[in-house]
Amino acid sequence: MQTLLQHQIDQKTKPLGALGRLEDLALQIGLIQQTTQPQLRQPHLVVFAADHGAALHGVSAYPQEVTWQMVMNFLAGGAAINVFCRQHQINLKVADAGVNFDFDSHPQLINAKIAKGTQPFHLQTAMTENQAQQAMDKGAAIVRQIAQTGCNIIGFGEMGIGNTSAASLLMAFFTDLPLNVCIGTGTGVDEKGLQRKHQVLNQAYELHKHLKVSTKGEQTNGQAKEQNPLAILAAVGGFEIAMLTGAMLQAAKLHMVVLVDGFIASASFLVATIFQPTIRQYAIACHVSAEQGHQKLLEYLGLKPLLQLDMRLGEGTGVAVAYPLLESAVRFLNEMASFESAGVSVSK
Repeated sequence: MQTLLQHQIDQKTKPLGALGRLEDLALQIGLIQQTTQPQLRQPHLVVFAADHGAALHGVSAYPQEVTWQMVMNFLAGGAAINVFCRQHQINLKVADAGVNFDFDSHPQLINAKIAKGTQPFHLQTAMTENQAQQAMDKGAAIVRQIAQTGCNIIGFGEMGIGNTSAASLLMAFFTDLPLNVCIGTGTGVDEKGLQRKHQVLNQAYELHKHLKVSTKGEQTNGQAKEQNPLAILAAVGGFEIAMLTGAMLQAAKLHMVVLVDGFIASASFLVATIFQPTIRQYAIACHVSAEQGHQKLLEYLGLKPLLQLDMRLGEGTGVAVAYPLLESAVRFLNEMASFESAGVSVSK
């Protein structure tokens, strides 16, 4: 299939490689769908929302109640992600993975609440392993339900005050990068707030560092230690991050195109690669955010982002903004003339 797709791309009326990354996208989407005529059907974006116990300990510039207030904004259609999804005809759903608020029913809202926020991860584990598994299972179930609509391309966003802190810890635990390079300003903490964030996250890392296993193959008594991704996810993650992880794994299992948003979504994807390394072939990194650790995380994952717009909003906005590029990649593959069909001479 790869040979057929590459030949079809190369025979379009253009110099070899002249459409750059769009050619890479066309090849990847064709391989995911195992066809030389790929289609993007019923595109969906799911924003997973949850609260974090650490948000009550000064790791964010915003108070915890902003999480539920922003969910209400999503449901009212007033957030950036609503604007971009409307612009590109992307179906938007919001999943309550663990917000500290009781929402009324709404057509766009999926009630998947595990609990009303995690525990502060610098004092104890954020959640139990059972809760982490439950969140992953619910994320998978949401994707299965969406797939029944005919959807074959899905993106994921998140909302949760304090979740850049959880993402930074997951990045440090699952890579060999030091914690300090994984921590950024998140929603825009000032210098004092950043110092507080470092303090809380270092305390969390020390508390749970016994779970850390070097990706370089740390050994104990001559035997390679096995990393327990569920235990680490439970210790320092968030309900929305765990749900995202399960959703991404399920989407890849269903051979859907998986669109990865910013830093937090990329941290979820990192965890997903520990569970299933082959998920990489289904994933497209939509952008690199202004958050300090994101570029390093994408490099670690071997993902090349489509856009660099200095965005740091989350919500899946990077996915929605990048989506037209995927449409262009599929359209040129399906609609652009070949040298033969157009009667254009091939270069010597």
